[in-house]
Amino acid sequence: MTKSLIKKSHKITRRQQHYAKDGQGLSKRLLLLMSITTGVVVANNYYNQPLLGLMAKDFGVSELQISSIPMLTQIGYAFGLFFIVPLGDKLKRKKLILADFAFIIIALVGMALSTTPFQLKLFSFLIGFSAVIAQLLVPMAAQLSTDDKRGSAIGTVMSGLLMGILASRTLSGYIGAHFGWQAIYYIAAGLIFLLFFCLVRLLPEINPDFKGTYPALLKSIITQFRTQPGLRLASFRGAFDFACFSVFWTTIVFLLEGAPFHMGSDVAGAMGLVGIAGAIVASYVGKLSDRGSKNKLIMMGILIVLLSWVVLGFSGKSMVGLIIGAFLLDWGVQSVHITNQAIIFQGNPTARNRINTVYMVWYFIGGSLGTLVGGAIWFYTGWLGTALSGVILSLMMLVLHIIGSRHLSGPVDA
Repeated sequence: MTKSLIKKSHKITRRQQHYAKDGQGLSKRLLLLMSITTGVVVANNYYNQPLLGLMAKDFGVSELQISSIPMLTQIGYAFGLFFIVPLGDKLKRKKLILADFAFIIIALVGMALSTTPFQLKLFSFLIGFSAVIAQLLVPMAAQLSTDDKRGSAIGTVMSGLLMGILASRTLSGYIGAHFGWQAIYYIAAGLIFLLFFCLVRLLPEINPDFKGTYPALLKSIITQFRTQPGLRLASFRGAFDFACFSVFWTTIVFLLEGAPFHMGSDVAGAMGLVGIAGAIVASYVGKLSDRGSKNKLIMMGILIVLLSWVVLGFSGKSMVGLIIGAFLLDWGVQSVHITNQAIIFQGNPTARNRINTVYMVWYFIGGSLGTLVGGAIWFYTGWLGTALSGVILSLMMLVLHIIGSRHLSGPVDA
């Protein structure tokens, strides 16, 4: 049945073929579908964060040990970015996306059925490895958009992605508290199954541009990184950006479960609603990047991230302060991320998937390290040390941006 559906999906309508051919066909309906798809798929990577306390109790392990679960998911995502996403330049993208959906469902069901910590870690990695659909759709949105609408389209899809990340915590926290941590993974598998049919009907096909072998394709990723200084700067900046984000969302559940809050996973997940507000504000950054100074937008985003960690550092016992800090953090992180992607997609349209691979691999390496650092520092120093690590990472990103921007030249420019 799945094979027949995938085959059917390639009988593109004339209208869809127009979309894929001249870059003028990114309709509002298609853009909405792409935004929803990125949100639903990427959410799979983050369901585990509000559930870490429940998982630790269920498997009888420490908070430090269970904190490796989101790290493994992010490492899996980085591997998927490197080995799967570049295929978007070599294979028909719609077929690749639909085939990957089957692997997502297998990984989600396997996660729900895990009975040992090893199985939990294995399927966490596989969820991350397969959930890279968003990073095929972002370059696709950039390719189908006109030049004057590209930043706005990227901002819309990326806002869907970030809202999926943040809403996933709210949803999984509530469902975990009332139905157990496994339930959300069954629900997620069902959502992916439904999305499959929507994509079969509405997603256009794009013919690949790369004609070489798969090893040559992977080698060209390294070439992109070596030859584009602007891409390197955006990648390193993105790594620090997502590290700042991951430190907070890995540790907030532990903070809220202890004194003076004594709250469950549902409340920890509800913090994601605050982040959604920040993501909505940041969605306008994509429109600004089409006509404003990207360098200034990046600087603004970094300073907001830094400010958020200062606020969070003084809010270890204040729910109001944590809410304000979470809002600022997600606003700043998303602003940096959207502008980074608007920068790297300015040139070389035939290599956009590989360019995005470079950027997103570094982005999730940073996120993995942020998760690792956050879990370890929380375990040994508590909230104050965690907040201090966020401030240090923000300052390092700021210094990198200032120094790197002064030395940039070329088509991919910050």
